[in-house]
Amino acid sequence: MSVNVQNLTKSYDRQQAVDSISFTAKKGQILGFLGPNGAGKSTTMKIITCFLPQTSGSVSVCGHDTQKSPAEVKRLIGYLPETNPLYEEMYVREYLEFIARLHKLADAGKKVREMVEKTGLGREQHKPIRALSKGYRQRVGLAQAMIHDPEVLILDEPTSGLDPNQLVDIRNLIKEAGREKTVIFSTHIMQEVQALCDRVLIINQGQIVANDPIDQLEQRISGMRTIRVVFDETVEAALLKTIPGVTGFEQQGQKAFLVHSSAGIDLRPTLFRFAVSQGFTLLELSPVSHSIEDIFQQLTKSSLAN
Repeated sequence: MSVNVQNLTKSYDRQQAVDSISFTAKKGQILGFLGPNGAGKSTTMKIITCFLPQTSGSVSVCGHDTQKSPAEVKRLIGYLPETNPLYEEMYVREYLEFIARLHKLADAGKKVREMVEKTGLGREQHKPIRALSKGYRQRVGLAQAMIHDPEVLILDEPTSGLDPNQLVDIRNLIKEAGREKTVIFSTHIMQEVQALCDRVLIINQGQIVANDPIDQLEQRISGMRTIRVVFDETVEAALLKTIPGVTGFEQQGQKAFLVHSSAGIDLRPTLFRFAVSQGFTLLELSPVSHSIEDIFQQLTKSSLAN
């Protein structure tokens, strides 16, 4: 495993920011790291990148322990923190050349040219960083994180401040990196999760509440199946209560309903037979998917209510 986190805990006096979490991230995988504000995402990322010490537990990156070999871990990681720290008085190209020298890259000039092209900074490379928009500052941050070709990328809100056109470019860049590297990617934009991530880890109040491949997340968590059914005429809601397997329903007008059953139970054949027995014509009979937003809210609703 490229990143292996075991029983990781971080406490600040009486407050436990991270509460004994364990997970792994593999090479060739983009791991979406989600959670509400204050859930412990950034704290976990700072521990993995050796910017914070843990209270207990262990973290290893490509086999190197973060506490025993922090210099080696930092060499293997590219990190874009939530607050993108840049030397604003430096010019873009000058800054990237400076970062390349810090990493002691033998082909520094070539690497700078490659990153300028990959991150779309060609027109901005001779501008001072302070003159850039937030979106272009994010691009500079991504360039500095990737310039030394790290094994692991830790990206905390990397698409913050990007316009729709910039989003497409940066998504493609992260996707390309995810084919060869381990990427841990934090975001509040759920569309980004669906567009980029292979696996989703959700943390809430310092604890992991989900860690699943994105295509299995809904199936494991939702706990129910929902069918939208539309009849050709008005149907008494009380009739739906008599259908075997129905655990609940929501009325959408007098002819349409969202009908719920337990996970694993497909009500469509039963609803079809019900319609035939009652002499109704079905205009629609389709499963309803639960969005990433729905799942996120379901798993973190305790903190949202506080």
